[in-house]
Amino acid sequence: MGSLAARLERGDAGGVGGRRLRRAVARGVVGAGVIALHDLTVAYERHPAVHHLTGAFAAGSLTAVVGPNGAGKTTLLKALAGLVRPAAGRLERGLAPGRVAYLPQLPELDRRFPISVLDTVLLGHWRAIGWSGGVDRARRDQAAAALEAVGLGGFASRAIGSLSAGQLQRALFARLMVQDAALILLDEPFNAIDASTARDLIALVGRWHAERRTVIAVLHDLEQARRHFPTTLLLARGCVAWGATADVLTAGNLAAAHRMSESWDPHADYCAPVPALTP
Repeated sequence: MGSLAARLERGDAGGVGGRRLRRAVARGVVGAGVIALHDLTVAYERHPAVHHLTGAFAAGSLTAVVGPNGAGKTTLLKALAGLVRPAAGRLERGLAPGRVAYLPQLPELDRRFPISVLDTVLLGHWRAIGWSGGVDRARRDQAAAALEAVGLGGFASRAIGSLSAGQLQRALFARLMVQDAALILLDEPFNAIDASTARDLIALVGRWHAERRTVIAVLHDLEQARRHFPTTLLLARGCVAWGATADVLTAGNLAAAHRMSESWDPHADYCAPVPALTP
């Protein structure tokens, strides 16, 4: 097998299933709902934030994305959401753009915006009705039911600026429910919220998984990944390991991720692509 660094250089550790899945992805042999990455690099000012990532998120899978600070986790999620373009390689989603829901980190949201909790949830319908479309009774009832489901039944008329961090995250999860997406992307969804809210929202994620939705979540808490996410991608700009969570979150892999992150040179020249695997 050789060292991890040597395996990464050869491309052996670049995705779920090792070489077999990498070859399938390279040949385009991916099914409906699969999110396939082909030597994906995402860069800012030509310096890679995500580096030569190849592999696939299976349809209906539940995956944690973990790694050190600055490892490219949020950048990868934004690329999956279509918010940033790849600098090299390809990203293929086997579903329509309207079937993707993305929840950024709480600090990225402006809570000063004068909008009610109910209207925040109703924004989950915007892809279906557009900005100028009206909201009918059925959609309002759906939003109200989503608020009930996340424990905010009496909060519809409250301003989002009046909510605690946990209450706001519940409201945003209700909006995700209304979006009814096949692919759900969550950026540190359980960070900086109370334990009770985290427990309830983790249960909701488990329900989405049971409904065969594909859920990809950036996590800070490795124990949450171990307990609730069957698959994990360990990222340090490049892929350290990707597969079953118990196999990925080993002491050796975590140490390698920190070494790779610490040794990264943000001023290095833009990197060349990794040669394609032979069949």
